[in-house]
Amino acid sequence: MPDLRDRLMDDHFHEECGIFGVFHPGEDVANLTYFGLYSLQHRGQESAGIAVSDGEHIRMRKEMGLVSQVFDQEDIERLGGHVAIGHTRYSTTGSTRLPNAQPMRFEHPTLGPIVLAHNGNLVNAHGLRQELSAAGAVFESTSDTEVLGALLTRTRGDTLEEVLASALPRLEGAYCLLFLTRDTLAAARDPLGIRPLCLGRFGDVDAPGGSGYVIASETCALDVIGATFICEIEPGEIVSVDRSGMRSTKIPHQAAGRAMCSFEFIYFARPDSVMMGQSLYEARRRMGRELARESPADGDIVITLPDSGTPAAIGFADESGLPFAEGMIKSRYITRTFIQPTQRLRESGIRLKFNPMRHVLEGKRVVLVDDSIVRGTTSRRIIDELRRAGAREVHMRIASPPISWPCFMGIDIASRRELIAADHSVGEIRELLGADSLQYLSLTGLRKAMGKPDGEGFCFACFTGTYPVAVPEHLEADKLALEIPLAAVSS
Repeated sequence: MPDLRDRLMDDHFHEECGIFGVFHPGEDVANLTYFGLYSLQHRGQESAGIAVSDGEHIRMRKEMGLVSQVFDQEDIERLGGHVAIGHTRYSTTGSTRLPNAQPMRFEHPTLGPIVLAHNGNLVNAHGLRQELSAAGAVFESTSDTEVLGALLTRTRGDTLEEVLASALPRLEGAYCLLFLTRDTLAAARDPLGIRPLCLGRFGDVDAPGGSGYVIASETCALDVIGATFICEIEPGEIVSVDRSGMRSTKIPHQAAGRAMCSFEFIYFARPDSVMMGQSLYEARRRMGRELARESPADGDIVITLPDSGTPAAIGFADESGLPFAEGMIKSRYITRTFIQPTQRLRESGIRLKFNPMRHVLEGKRVVLVDDSIVRGTTSRRIIDELRRAGAREVHMRIASPPISWPCFMGIDIASRRELIAADHSVGEIRELLGADSLQYLSLTGLRKAMGKPDGEGFCFACFTGTYPVAVPEHLEADKLALEIPLAAVSS
């Protein structure tokens, strides 16, 4: 599980996973999947895995760590085949240990092996697990993904599409799913489209059948392997790919509406990705422009906490007429370390990741633009470092509204106790952070910047407390809610 040092050094929401799948006969699909996952590493850094089928055998490797740590060239060469899925994980349900790593393999009585990768969070996983346990299912992990796999193995059907059409309507919450059988790649997206999923193709996108397909969490993963973006997989859509081509069906009995997570636009996804027809870089720059219009600051320079707040900071600077400057340098080589720092280094641990530029900051009135504040731990330390480097004033501007409510749809915040804005006013937060001023982008401004002034099609629950699906009370506890049932089963 991520320790306190990691969380203090990166005070943001964390998404659950990145998923990537490819069907491309005659090509090195394991290598393509490796680089696809590498481009999605920002979505999860706890574990990584790849499963590949050659039509007869399914081979899989998964381990704790980053993609580059889990796989070497020999691993990739051993994963021969024409269809593959991959996964990189940040846990929101289940602890950080190998049994929870993905993809996960299950045996269906008719279809044989099914390998599954999941991004999201099932809010009814606890109830499903109790039901399946009573029916004889034995669980080895504490992940809601295993609950889904157990459900699939107990769902009748002669084809994968039939099994999915029967099983998926029972799921509640956020999910983007990839499935691998011996000869098929399939994907499904929850009916509200909370998490992103896109479809791409190799070669001539207008050519009938035969060419390879790729499915990924974000379009940036298509770019890195030279695939062409075709479309986003629609909410409630099931896509299947095999040697006969690509097919699309709908999940039966799905609710109407759409609720894409607004934080995909604000922070999660890479700025070079495209979602809902929009460049995320441009959307974030518009957030900065709206913020400057709503809450101008009397400063000398605009800086950001690299890298997630950079587009918004550039937009703020453009709109306000203030110069944008690199006030802090981020180390590009900081990952988790098993070497324990000394107490002195722990107390100033933010410097391991961000180093202030004294010659840029000294004597300046600094406007610090960031995308969000979750716990406030990092923001307080950053402001202290800016003052220590000579900043005369620090005015903080946040390119999203105050986060007052937890998320249960695949983000690692499951309690209001962790949110500084849940029980503090903006003025109180300013005092706690030690800023000279603090302002947030309004919800109206955020919606406008996202190209949806009415907010239609997005989930803003972390700002408003209005969730797109009903949330069971036990989920307010924490992401390890399934640990206790596992202990009871194991004892």
